[in-house]
Amino acid sequence: ELSVSLLAVIVIVCGLALVAVFLFLFWKLCWVPWRNKAISSNLAVLQSEAGCNKENMADKLKDTGAISFLEAAVKISHTSPDIPAEVQMSMKDHIMRRTRIQRQTTEPASSTRHISFKRHLPRQMHVSSMDYGMDPPAVAEQPTSIGRIKPELYKQKSVDTEDPKKEAAKTCGKINFTLKYDYENETLTVRILRAFDLPAKDFCGSSDPYVKIYLLPDRKRKFQTRVHRKTLNPTFDESFHFPVPHEELASRKLHLSVFDFDRFSRHDMIGEVILENLFEASDLSRETSLWKDIQYATTESVDLGEIMFSLCYLPTAGRLTLTVIKCRNLKAMDITGYSDPYVKVSLLCDGRRLKKKKTTIKKNTLNPTYNEAIIFDIPPENMDQVSLLISVMDYDRVGHNEIIGVCRVGISAEGLGRDHWNEMLAYPRKPIAHWHPLVEV
Repeated sequence: ELSVSLLAVIVIVCGLALVAVFLFLFWKLCWVPWRNKAISSNLAVLQSEAGCNKENMADKLKDTGAISFLEAAVKISHTSPDIPAEVQMSMKDHIMRRTRIQRQTTEPASSTRHISFKRHLPRQMHVSSMDYGMDPPAVAEQPTSIGRIKPELYKQKSVDTEDPKKEAAKTCGKINFTLKYDYENETLTVRILRAFDLPAKDFCGSSDPYVKIYLLPDRKRKFQTRVHRKTLNPTFDESFHFPVPHEELASRKLHLSVFDFDRFSRHDMIGEVILENLFEASDLSRETSLWKDIQYATTESVDLGEIMFSLCYLPTAGRLTLTVIKCRNLKAMDITGYSDPYVKVSLLCDGRRLKKKKTTIKKNTLNPTYNEAIIFDIPPENMDQVSLLISVMDYDRVGHNEIIGVCRVGISAEGLGRDHWNEMLAYPRKPIAHWHPLVEV
């Protein structure tokens, strides 16, 4: 009996020792991390008040601390089946409430400008949606951007950053002028008032500006203002009169060229202004003031004139007929203010000239009428390999003939030249006529 009672005492002592060890392990693994986590969360709250950078670090410590504590609790539940399920659920709810409270205290203040945007972002990372697996979280993982607004992503582009080409055009400044048409005398009055913010062309950081005025396509009549010395904001206040019939105003263009005067060398061109439709600016019945940007240019834009011709192709005969009808507003090449124009048409194949033909010469005119047909024999299978170069020439009895302007038609041409060629091929045996502007070679 003594031995049985002694054995019972030993068993009780061993049981108590096991219970004490179990309670010690439970306290060590559960309550100590909770106390450490509470201390770290308090530190995180203090750090969040210092600034945005410290706040992000506190969020990282807080999230990793909560996950480590949850993992410890889960490990205990796996190794200790004696703990009731109600205790585990109450611990889990307590952890979720603590996590929500701490995340709310460290939430950054938001401006009213971003409230509507932040409604579409998940502001909280719920604990119930986390994976409570056995694998620990990666320590080197960066804080997530969920619920965080990065200001650098929403910076607006500066209004001042514009296209370099536009900035280059703006550096030429502006010009102010007025237009008025006298219906009784059929005279257009152009009054040049002032220029503003011109670029410096001299070494001293200034310019000597003046303005040339044309009413295109007539370049024989040209006016020019006085030269203003050493200024980038000249005031001209000069009026010029152009006799022009009212019915021609719609087809005339006002051309202003701004130059920098140089006594010892060629005058430098600052820029130009071309006003194409005079009636769009005003009704011209009263004086109207206009401000226009001076477009950058190194040489004057010369209107070389236009040519009208028709194209007709007969596929069965393999015959291409170009009929030169007339030209208008050609550039004056002689000292008399006129030209002696004729038209030369060259047949090109892969860049090589195969044939050339020309019209008759019209004397002393800028608006010649020809109505002459030029014929080339071209097989249908070679139509996509050829093109026509139309050159308007000025005949000179002494010396070389000068080129007034050219245009090109064909598959390899650009713009109207290609469209005219394709229209001719689409409507065989039918003459197709168009006006073509002349360009420099």
